[in-house]
Amino acid sequence: MKLIGSTTSPYVRRIRILLDEERYEFVNLDIYGEDRDEIRRSNPTLKIPVLESDGQEIYDSRIIARYISSAQGRDPLTWDQQNQLTLIDGANDSAVTLLLSKRSGLDVDTPGVLFFDLQRERIMTTLRTLTAQVEDGQFEEWNYPAICLYCLVDWLDFRTLVDFSGIESLLAFRDSRKGTPWVAETDPRQS
Repeated sequence: MKLIGSTTSPYVRRIRILLDEERYEFVNLDIYGEDRDEIRRSNPTLKIPVLESDGQEIYDSRIIARYISSAQGRDPLTWDQQNQLTLIDGANDSAVTLLLSKRSGLDVDTPGVLFFDLQRERIMTTLRTLTAQVEDGQFEEWNYPAICLYCLVDWLDFRTLVDFSGIESLLAFRDSRKGTPWVAETDPRQS
């Protein structure tokens, strides 16, 4: 089994944590630099992660997680857990959009630019909803949605993309899981 990705991607990190003790080869790419051709060959959507297993290429973290969970004999996600993933992925997608826009030289912080205003609104509305769910105990079990939330919150903090005022419970959730297996080993700050 081979996982293609980047050590700084929250989408790749969640899969690396989910893989836990599984044996696999990790191919760490610079997807916006010298390894761009490799990602073009690996995934027509030009996204990471990509899992190669038993001659099969699997392109999306959500589909990869389903594949791995099935192979590990885990129960399928409930509808509530699927909705949690939709929230997490929505905030993550918008944050990636802001980060890439900023790296492209665009001013994403000036209010009044509808596209960027909508991304920031989506992130904060979603994070407030996830905060309420954390406070309600919905992420107590260390499962795939909790792994994804951990990776999102830690990545947002790592990239300093949001102000956590009013949603500090997300940081407390993150901090409570720092000792969980494969969390420290996949920390993007070590890259």
